[in-house]
Amino acid sequence: MSRSTFRPKRGVFSYMFGEGSAPASTDAGTPSPAAGRDEAVRAISNPASSPVMTRRAALKAMLGVTVLGAAALGNPLRSLAAEATQETLDALDAAQQAFNDAQAKLDKISDQYVQLNQQLNDTVTKIETVQGQIDDKQKEIEAKQAELDDKQDQLSRRLSASYKTGSSDFLSVLFNSATFEELSSNLAYMGKINASDEQLIADVKQAKADLDQQKAELENQKSELEQLKGEQTQQLAAVQAKQDEATALVDSLSQDVKDLIAKRDQEILAAAEEERRQAEAAAAAAAAAKAAQQAAQSGSGGGGVTGSLSGASASSKGAAIVSACGRVGSPGVGLCAMWVSRVYNAAGLGYPGGNANNMYWNFCTSSNKGDLQPGMIVAVSTYAGGSSAGRTYGHVGIYVGNGTVMDNVGYIRTIGLDSWISSYGNIVTPRWGWAA
Repeated sequence: MSRSTFRPKRGVFSYMFGEGSAPASTDAGTPSPAAGRDEAVRAISNPASSPVMTRRAALKAMLGVTVLGAAALGNPLRSLAAEATQETLDALDAAQQAFNDAQAKLDKISDQYVQLNQQLNDTVTKIETVQGQIDDKQKEIEAKQAELDDKQDQLSRRLSASYKTGSSDFLSVLFNSATFEELSSNLAYMGKINASDEQLIADVKQAKADLDQQKAELENQKSELEQLKGEQTQQLAAVQAKQDEATALVDSLSQDVKDLIAKRDQEILAAAEEERRQAEAAAAAAAAAKAAQQAAQSGSGGGGVTGSLSGASASSKGAAIVSACGRVGSPGVGLCAMWVSRVYNAAGLGYPGGNANNMYWNFCTSSNKGDLQPGMIVAVSTYAGGSSAGRTYGHVGIYVGNGTVMDNVGYIRTIGLDSWISSYGNIVTPRWGWAA
């Protein structure tokens, strides 16, 4: 790839290649060589000091000044085209290709990371569901046990009374029966009542045994899901390590490309400066020769002409955190977790640290809005539709009450909880909890 066709990857070095303004001009509309060169030098040496010029514009301005200066001095030089060395251009091409390859690898790992987050989120959701079923079964078991205890207590009291009175019920039935048929009927009725009591107790016991069996099966299912969660967590950690390694490589290669671009620009400037120096020297020599010729023709002495161009409790803890939210400013774009840690630290609760995905898996234990309290963090470990950093590290904010979340998106924003969940809950389930 030639220098004229080289294009760094958009978004990585755009600060060097944005569209810039034209160089300084004279009142007549013609660029001033001195003003244009000085502005170009300032832009190259310190881009921040020259807001109207980019590095690319500065290079063009410098080269333009060189040609313009040569023309102004009457030097019949060809158009100048300062170049960096081929070695630097080749190294830059190779570094850019290595960066593109590493970025593609990182994107692939990020996709795998997102997929594992989805799988782990599904497992955690299933565990929550099964735990809810276990809790419901436990309530049913407790209700059946209470019913069984009550029936057994009633039967015990009845038997105890019969024993103490010498089966008065039986004697009462015997003496109060007018005929043998009535006696037979009353005795059969008493037998049915006792049998009904015994059957009811047996039914309650069987129902409780069935519920115990169902609960045991659910506990076993939960145990298997917990084991699966552990395996998926290990896989996620392994992919996270690969992702961190790939990110470090991309950052390193990105810096290599930046350094080579800077080197190329400096070489172009050096070449342009050398061409400018040569043009000035040639112009000065031509002017001196012309002055000497004029002096010889006039027979009088003359001087040569020279020139140059130069240049605590949950409620109290929550109140402290919510208060700190209003005091702690944004640490910058992409630093949502750092802002949360600073808020907690300002509230006197320590510095949780880590990225949003770390906070999600370490601190966020519920997706039930009934558990949400002011001061809790609200997080996702990944989400779609944002930057690659969002897919990799997720997002986190702080619930401040009244259905509202505050988070850092380059500035401290206040957003409705439902809107926050809708924006970021498109891959994993948003969850919340205390980070301290």
